[in-house]
Amino acid sequence: MNQTKKIISAVLAGIAVVCFILIAFFGIRQWLDDKRCQDALEELRQAAENLKDTPSYPESTTIPAAPTQMPPDTSLPSPSAVPEPTPVPTATPEPTPVPLTNPYRDSFLANGDMAAWIQVPGTVIDYPVMWTPDDEEYYLYRDFNKKDNSNGSLILDADSCVDPLTTNLIIHGHNMKSGAMFGHLKDYENKDFFEEHKDIVLYTDGLQRNYQVIAVFRSQVFKKSDKVFKYYNFFQANTQEEFDDFYQNIKALSLYDTGVSAEFGDHFLTLSTCTYHVEQGRFVVVAKEVESGDIYLPIAENDEPKSN
Repeated sequence: MNQTKKIISAVLAGIAVVCFILIAFFGIRQWLDDKRCQDALEELRQAAENLKDTPSYPESTTIPAAPTQMPPDTSLPSPSAVPEPTPVPTATPEPTPVPLTNPYRDSFLANGDMAAWIQVPGTVIDYPVMWTPDDEEYYLYRDFNKKDNSNGSLILDADSCVDPLTTNLIIHGHNMKSGAMFGHLKDYENKDFFEEHKDIVLYTDGLQRNYQVIAVFRSQVFKKSDKVFKYYNFFQANTQEEFDDFYQNIKALSLYDTGVSAEFGDHFLTLSTCTYHVEQGRFVVVAKEVESGDIYLPIAENDEPKSN
């Protein structure tokens, strides 16, 4: 009997050791994968910061020098005093924006699946957004370099489109315990956090799009037969009624009043991540585009990434 107990104890101890080794192995591998992914993203972020800090103009663009004032001509006699006509004010033409080099040019060149780069200033959300409409889940567990990674990547919904721009862009991301990806998106439950992080910036290949948060709410993935508002099915508003249905629902669901309103013709950015208040729960942050920022030069396929 004692011998049997010893054998069982030895077997259990062996199993425990093997489990510990496996946990340690997979934990270290995950840490190495995360570090490799973060190092690669950090290089792309740094390249973007370098380009943001360097003024850039098209090669054909010349910046005019300031005009010099000519001295008066004193060689001619002074004419008789004649009343000068009252000057007529002329409208100052609006300056034409000069296209700049896209700060995320190297990232677009490194992976053609990148639809945009998203930043929520003051947070860890600072990532490429991948778009593979033929296989929406391709980057669900892959990083920017297409390597296996449990964090996955931020994914633009297959039914959203940056060019031509749909009324609503939906970006999905994992709610990671480490805080990576959309692991901190639920911080928007706190209105104080919202007050300090109202702005979201999306860098597309053509221009910078600026957004302000308009609604924050909990939802879920419903059954197809459920006759309820499904935020994840809204991509394009071709009529006032379609727009109002989305807008009125997100405002009614919002955990607090953001003070931001919208009207037909406005565009939205929706960030969505898993949460666990209900089965198939989702936490959602919707922002409205408020203005466009810099316009960027086209990125040619034969361009070479700039060195840091």
